[in-house]
Amino acid sequence: MKFLTTTISIILFLGLISSPIILFLRMQKWKGLKYGFLSYMIIALIITAGITWIFAWWAHYSDQLLLSHYGYDFDAMNDTERFSKVADENMDRVKRLEMGYFGIGWPLKAIMTFMIYSPYLLLAYPIGQLIRRKIIKKQHLTTE
Repeated sequence: MKFLTTTISIILFLGLISSPIILFLRMQKWKGLKYGFLSYMIIALIITAGITWIFAWWAHYSDQLLLSHYGYDFDAMNDTERFSKVADENMDRVKRLEMGYFGIGWPLKAIMTFMIYSPYLLLAYPIGQLIRRKIIKKQHLTTE
């Protein structure tokens, strides 16, 4: 179960990192797009906000799945009942998961993550433009 939740989290993280790059490469093929940077920013903000939202929700939901898998009882009235079905070897792990699960909510985590992540969008476009110009310049020099 832990492998599945970790794998999905890694896939979402890689999607978050690679989506601005893929979008930049795709937008170079679209002809007739007038406002390149503005279009890139609008589309990138929408796509990455969605991925960030899903990533934060998944982190919360995967903790809930793992807690259920280890035998944690969400409907119990006290700690003794909550941890009654949890095996002794999993107790430390369940307590750490519980602290993370009942911390700040996943929507707030998504908002904070996106605020930290958004400068990456601003850096990906100019870096992509520089690389594209170097490639075009190199192709132009080799054809002459």
